[in-house]
Amino acid sequence: MGKYLLAVPSAAQPGRDDEYNLWYDTDHLRDLLSIPGVVSGKRFKAEATSPNPPPQPYLALYELELDDPSTFFNEMGRRAQSGEMKITTALDASSAQLWLYRAQ
Repeated sequence: MGKYLLAVPSAAQPGRDDEYNLWYDTDHLRDLLSIPGVVSGKRFKAEATSPNPPPQPYLALYELELDDPSTFFNEMGRRAQSGEMKITTALDASSAQLWLYRAQ
């Protein structure tokens, strides 16, 4: 079984940070943590003192333990398509990226 780190930078639509953060903290994080293979998840906000500019103001990090990472992505997509996992319009969808790293 492989161990992975999924990094997800994202941003809210202009002026909708409070709505975005409420959705992420109360719904989205819980939804992702319920997917098999997700061990943990935590969110961060960019610091102004960062030596390099972060790509987005928010970052979520998830620890995954999976035989095949595609099973996670397929299940996440299935849940989003079926409505089991709701995505808020407060999310700037163009800002969200998924970066997957495998433990060495």
